[in-house]
Amino acid sequence: MKNEKILLGHGSGGKLSHELIDSLFVKHFSNDILDNQTDASVLDLKGSLVSFTTDSFVVDPVFFPGGNIGKLAVCGTVNDLAVSGAKPMYLSSAFIIEEGFSIEELTKIVESMAAEAKKAGVKIVTGDTKVVDKGKCDKVFINTAGIGLIDESRKHIGTGTNIAAGDKIIINGSIGDHGIAVMSARNDLKISSPVLSDCACLHKLIDKAFEVSDGVKFIRDATRGGLATVLSELAGKKTFGIEIDEAAVPVKDSVRGMCELLGFDPFYVANEGKFVMIVAAKDAEKVVTAMRNTEFGEEAAIIGEIVSAHPGKSIVTTGIGGQRILDMLSGEQLPRIC
Repeated sequence: MKNEKILLGHGSGGKLSHELIDSLFVKHFSNDILDNQTDASVLDLKGSLVSFTTDSFVVDPVFFPGGNIGKLAVCGTVNDLAVSGAKPMYLSSAFIIEEGFSIEELTKIVESMAAEAKKAGVKIVTGDTKVVDKGKCDKVFINTAGIGLIDESRKHIGTGTNIAAGDKIIINGSIGDHGIAVMSARNDLKISSPVLSDCACLHKLIDKAFEVSDGVKFIRDATRGGLATVLSELAGKKTFGIEIDEAAVPVKDSVRGMCELLGFDPFYVANEGKFVMIVAAKDAEKVVTAMRNTEFGEEAAIIGEIVSAHPGKSIVTTGIGGQRILDMLSGEQLPRIC
């Protein structure tokens, strides 16, 4: 590691995060399951395939337009299971609470978790609570774990081992909403058209794609580091390349305007209700149509394809006809976004 101390950028989901994970955690924890480095691991428990994931949430502020840290914790964990191809079933929830934090606000967070879990059809079945001295934690942090069952036919979804040139790349809606919503709340920006976080559980939308196609080859939610980092991860060290049409990627005018004002690239801004899906070309239009008739998929679009050219690189064709490489996020853009 080039840095001797942890930086905020190590939590960005970009290059520094990958450097920390590869050079420290994977180095010491390495095994045949962990080394896949997927959002959720697929475990074979005496013939039953189980998807298992864990996540921690430290978002600042804990309440933001469109959600709060509790809703985020449930949705983030459910989605990590769903993009592995699993049916989410059970969650754990552990709270680290700062002394002096409002019981009223904590109640709102817990109520939103309960409501989102009920809506998603999952159960929170175990947990833990710790309280630390005032100033030793920023209001409240939440850690979750989740498990779900996965069918044998879907165990490749998290790793994308079946991806081939010609496959289409789909996103289920507009990018950058969550990052801009949290940033505006954090800095008390007075936006004439407020941006709401896209925080949502996506497993029912993903199931709709499986219902109409057996050609779904890969899914990954585009959270920290945004769409660009997912595509860069996917192409990295592979025998294929990626080509994206910038004009095809949905971005709300309000998000685009804030990004232009602040110097952000929407491709790198975090999402909490968007996934990238790779689908066989023959089924791509069918999948998009099914998504557009399902909640959280109304703006679904084909945004690019897998190509044999420039292996290991993700290239975007801009609106003016030029091209640029989509690399992983360098440093930190918006720390503590989830």
